[in-house]
Amino acid sequence: MLNYKNLADQDEEVMVAIKREMTRQTEEMEMIASENYVSKAVLEAMGTVLTNKYSEGYPGHRYYGGNTCIDEVENIAIERAKKLFSADHVNVQPLSGSPANAAVYFAFLKPGDKVLGLKLDHGGHLSHGHPVNFSGILYNFVQYEVDETTGKIDMKKVREVALREKPKMIVAGYSAYSREIEWMKFKEIADEVGAYTFADIAHTAGLIAAGEMDNPVPIFDVVSTTTHKTLRGPRGAMIMCKEQYAKLIDKAVFPGMQGGPHDHINAAKAVAFGEALQPEFKEYIKQVKKNAATLSDEMVKMGYRVISGGTDNHLIVVDMTSKGLSGKEAEAVLDRVGISVSRSTVPNDPNPPLNPSGVRFGTPAITTRGMKEDEIKKIATWINSAIDHREEIELLEKIKEDVKLMCLAFPIPSI
Repeated sequence: MLNYKNLADQDEEVMVAIKREMTRQTEEMEMIASENYVSKAVLEAMGTVLTNKYSEGYPGHRYYGGNTCIDEVENIAIERAKKLFSADHVNVQPLSGSPANAAVYFAFLKPGDKVLGLKLDHGGHLSHGHPVNFSGILYNFVQYEVDETTGKIDMKKVREVALREKPKMIVAGYSAYSREIEWMKFKEIADEVGAYTFADIAHTAGLIAAGEMDNPVPIFDVVSTTTHKTLRGPRGAMIMCKEQYAKLIDKAVFPGMQGGPHDHINAAKAVAFGEALQPEFKEYIKQVKKNAATLSDEMVKMGYRVISGGTDNHLIVVDMTSKGLSGKEAEAVLDRVGISVSRSTVPNDPNPPLNPSGVRFGTPAITTRGMKEDEIKKIATWINSAIDHREEIELLEKIKEDVKLMCLAFPIPSI
């Protein structure tokens, strides 16, 4: 019989690495737009005995016995998600965002079908048709862009492309776009050309659930989202759709794309959805938006070019070339002072994706810690000082210490 021990006793090597990461998260600032901190309850749900169970199929229709409790947990997650997003049908089993998108394509398309999506360097996602991704390899993607002057999506131009290309599906929803999306106009264009509508709200799901951004779920045929990011849940995904497409989606997820679901993660999704239904979550999301708007305003005042001139959500994309460095270089500088960000392409970026011109900043994680507008203004000053004085080691060390002190003053709730 195996003698199971606690992690610290059984595997010191792994535990040491985890503790180092706990220290990093505690003492440093997370401004990557796709990252957040889950609650203690979500963490606890992920570490339960539900990970021991195999449960291929769906509640009431499993291919294994002993799933009564698993069915109960999954149904709780489904019902809470339906309430959050006014959804007809929800599948909470997708393991992550890109596999969820793959299941959507698998349900509605055949290889070679034409799909219309936003270009990656204009704010789209790899799974929206980039040639190195499965989506661009399996399907014939054509792409629309943001307006060169405004940095915003011009729906007249989207319509022009759609009328010319006649896609079978139109994809809306992005990974580096800071503005509200005109879901109804996308739907009108899709109806005009006979296309399915697919919204990927992986980044903005929390804002939509809180009523702080428009909701595509009652409008579009199918909607995917991750459950981390602004929803502040575990790493995973889900798909929502009209009732008429429920069987298509369920078959595409299982047995089409994957086998047994991760039941411990589905339990954590249920917990996170329950948290998102509370009034406190709405107040949190309102502050996320205020913080992002404040950061955008401060960066503009300091002479940076913020793509589209501002933000309606939780993120901004900033062109760093005016400061004489690339997004990759800026990411490295900020990492040295304890601020984590992600490099990002800008529209019509002359630089390659691995070394793009911009940086994407997000406010979900620092808002979870309790930081508000006053803290954001200080953070913007540190960012600008680090960029301007990137060769001055002593100054960078001073900024890092200031960042650490602020982080310690705003501890992560679940650590």
